[in-house]
Amino acid sequence: MGRGWGFLIGLLGAVWLLSSGRGGQQSSETAAQRCFCQVSGYLDDCTCDVETIDRFNNYRLFPRLQKLLESDYFRYYKVNLKRPCPFWNDISQCGRRDCAVKPCQSDEVPDGIKSASYKYSEEANNLLEECEQAERLGAVDESLSEETQKAVLQWTKHDDSSDNFCEADDIQSPDAEYVDLLLNPERYTGYKGPDAWKIWNVIYEENCFKPQTIKRPLNPLASGQENTFYSWLEGNWKFLNKIFFSFKIAFYRLISGLHASINVHLSARYLLQDTWLEKKWGHNITEFQQRFDGILTEGEGPRRLKNLYFLYLIELRALSKVLPFFERPDFQLFTGNKIQDAENKMLLLEILHEIKSFPLHFDENSFFAGDKKEAHKLKEDFRLHFRNISRIMDCVGCFKCRLWGKLQTQGLGTALKILFSEKLIANMPESGPSYEFHLTRQEIVSLFNAFGRISTSVKELENFRNLLQNIH
Repeated sequence: MGRGWGFLIGLLGAVWLLSSGRGGQQSSETAAQRCFCQVSGYLDDCTCDVETIDRFNNYRLFPRLQKLLESDYFRYYKVNLKRPCPFWNDISQCGRRDCAVKPCQSDEVPDGIKSASYKYSEEANNLLEECEQAERLGAVDESLSEETQKAVLQWTKHDDSSDNFCEADDIQSPDAEYVDLLLNPERYTGYKGPDAWKIWNVIYEENCFKPQTIKRPLNPLASGQENTFYSWLEGNWKFLNKIFFSFKIAFYRLISGLHASINVHLSARYLLQDTWLEKKWGHNITEFQQRFDGILTEGEGPRRLKNLYFLYLIELRALSKVLPFFERPDFQLFTGNKIQDAENKMLLLEILHEIKSFPLHFDENSFFAGDKKEAHKLKEDFRLHFRNISRIMDCVGCFKCRLWGKLQTQGLGTALKILFSEKLIANMPESGPSYEFHLTRQEIVSLFNAFGRISTSVKELENFRNLLQNIH
C-alpha cells in the first residue's frame, strides 16, 4: 500500500475540530449539547442541513428500508472470512463467542440465490449458469448462442476491469459461505484494544497527506499520546484550510464517517448484561460519550458525527443516480419466489423514488470536477486507495467485525463506482444485457445493507440525543 495523497485529508477534519471545538465549554452543558451542539444546521460545504436529513431518514425512509433488508434477497450475503491478511501475519483472533459468525446451512438459502451467478437479472443468471455448467463438463458448449457467449465474455471482462473500487471476495472459493445478516447482527463483540486500533490506524495512515515522521496515536481514546500529531495539525491549519474543499477531503470524510457510523452501532447495541439466563443488548451512553463528546475527544467527536452525515449524503446520492438501472424491465431481485420477488422490486423502486425526491442532494461535482484527464486521475486515486481499505478488512481479528467491515466497505465502494459511472448509466439500453454498467448481486446486497447501516446510525443519533438530554 503506497502512502499518498489521501491523508492530508484525515488531518483536516481533526484540525478543524481542534481549532473550533476547544474552549468555551461550560460545566452546565448537558452531554447532549457537548456531543451535538455542532451537529446541526448546514453541513459545511453541502447545501443540506442536519435537521432535514433527520426528518427524511427517520420518518420517510428508515422504516421501508428496514423492511426491504429483511427480505431473502438482501439478508443472505456470501463472504469469505478465511482470506489471509495481505499485510501482516500476527493477527490475534478474537476468542469471544460474540465474535463468531454462524454461516448458513445449504438448505437455509433460497435455491434461486444459490443457483444465481450474482448478476442483475434472471436472464443473466440463466445464461451464466449454462456457461458454468459447460465449463464444469470440461468442454465447449457449442449450443450456446453467439449472443450468450458474448454476454458471458463481456461480464467476465467487466468483473475484472478497473471499475471496481473494492477487491471483492472470490465467491466461488470453497471458503466462501452464505451468512444470514439478520442472525449475525452488527453489535458490540468485545473486540477492542491495540488489535482493533491497529486496523483503523493503518487505514488512516495509508491515506494521509502528512510527514511520515508524524504518527497518529494508536489509541484514539487515550490522552497524552497525541501531542505531536495534533500539534502538527494545528500548526499547519492555515495551509490545510486553503484546500479544505478539495475532493481529497471527501475521501477522509467518507472514512471518518464510516468509522463514526460503526462506533454508533456498537454503542447502540452494547452488551449490557451477560448471565447464564440471558444477554441484554442496548444503548451504552458512556461508550457513546467516549467517542463523540466534544470535551472527552478534544473537539473531534462532533466532527466525526458530521462526517457520518456527509457519508449518508454520498450514499444517498449514489442510490438516486442508479435508479434507471433498477427500473429496467428485465431486472429482478431474483430468489426463485416470483411473487415475493415482484413485491420486493416494487418496494425497492418506491424507496429509490423517495430518495430521488430528496430536495437537497449532495453535488458531487464540487469534488469530482475537472477536465477528462484530471477526472480520470481522481477516479483512479479514489479506486486505488479504497481498494487498499477493502483489503485491510481481511486483517480484522473478529470475524463478525470482519463480516460487517467487508460488507460496508464493499457497499461504499459500490456507491463510488455508481457516482463515477453517471454517463454509463445514462447510456444503458432499455432492455437486454448492459455491457458497460452492471451490478452483481454481491454489490447490490452490500450497497443497500451498507446504506441501511448508515440510515440506522442517523436514527440512533436521535435516540442518543434524548438519552443524553439530562446528563451533565
